[in-house]
Amino acid sequence: MGDAVITGLRSIELEVADVARSFAFYESVWGLERLGASPHLRAGGMEHHALSVYAAAQPGLRSITLAARDDKAVDSLCEKARNHGVPLLAAGHELEADDGGGYGACFEAPGGLRVRVSGGVARQQAGLRAPDKPVELTHVVLNSPDLAQLSDWFCGFLGFKVSDETAIMRFLRCGADHHTIAIARGTCVGLNHAAFLMEDFDGLMYGCGRLTEAGYPIEWGVGRHGPGNNVFAYFIDPDGHVVEYTTDMDQVDDTYVVHDAAYWGNFPRRPCRWGLARKPSERIMKAMAGTPRRQTDSA
Repeated sequence: MGDAVITGLRSIELEVADVARSFAFYESVWGLERLGASPHLRAGGMEHHALSVYAAAQPGLRSITLAARDDKAVDSLCEKARNHGVPLLAAGHELEADDGGGYGACFEAPGGLRVRVSGGVARQQAGLRAPDKPVELTHVVLNSPDLAQLSDWFCGFLGFKVSDETAIMRFLRCGADHHTIAIARGTCVGLNHAAFLMEDFDGLMYGCGRLTEAGYPIEWGVGRHGPGNNVFAYFIDPDGHVVEYTTDMDQVDDTYVVHDAAYWGNFPRRPCRWGLARKPSERIMKAMAGTPRRQTDSA
């Protein structure tokens, strides 16, 4: 996958009702660090930032940002968008230094989802890395009333590949991780959940302890998924966004055999390989349904 146009996931941009409350949660409880007076928060890895929060009347998903191979990859996607009728919300342009610099563009996916791509973004020193704090944003799951349409867009336009499919979800990859994006069946295009990588299982458990002590119970988990084989623990943030601590995801390549819904339907001990995780709480099932992505003027 060395010639892939998209090389990974950079960040997610969320709209929240109370920015100060969100910063307090994601810094003191979740384990990120705010970058000055900007809307961005970084994790412990080298990516410039993993999360950005913006004030809005209604909480929701603003956009997701993917890493492009380089500036030429960004321009190639812009040209492809023009040739294939993909809405180009912002053509290739230099990005602000406070956003990490680099060169980026913004596209509109089916259902109004805004997808940003950027290359040449500044890298951070990995000094924040701690066992019980997130390393990076590792995957995002999106809801869509037309799972095939949105997943086909990621594959056809951005070059993602299908890893697995269940009765309710399709898992897509752009690198060695089993999935970077997944599309779930839903009533609207929006956020199902955002997952943050933890250093290892021990770190994930310490993180879960910190959330629990702060009054945020585990809504689903701790368990080990079927597709991806990753360990999981899910929480709900103050605005109702679902966030996950995860670790130990399968690493795959083009020899990986895609499994269909029938395979996963017969997989033992669903939805947790260990048979340990209880069913998702009613609260998290409602939160995972999400809200429609609010239309904004900013690209």
